[in-house]
Amino acid sequence: MFMNADAIVALPGGPGSLDELFEVLTWRQLGLHEKPVLLLNVAGYWDPLVALLDHIVAHGFADAAFRASLSVVGSVAELIAELRRRLS
Repeated sequence: MFMNADAIVALPGGPGSLDELFEVLTWRQLGLHEKPVLLLNVAGYWDPLVALLDHIVAHGFADAAFRASLSVVGSVAELIAELRRRLS
């Protein structure tokens, strides 16, 4: 599925969603792809994760480029707009 995708979007979910999200973020960090990676943060669902990623960067365990590789959007409308912008 990844090979046929133009972008990666993580929706609110559980351990499987986290596993897949971190897998594609790691692949991006390793230079294995340049596909946009987006996190749909409806009603702040992913706020704790975003705060953790910012914490990891602030403490030097990842660089700012790692955090910047993940675009966080708060609604489906924002997601569509960001996908159009990134893929055009």
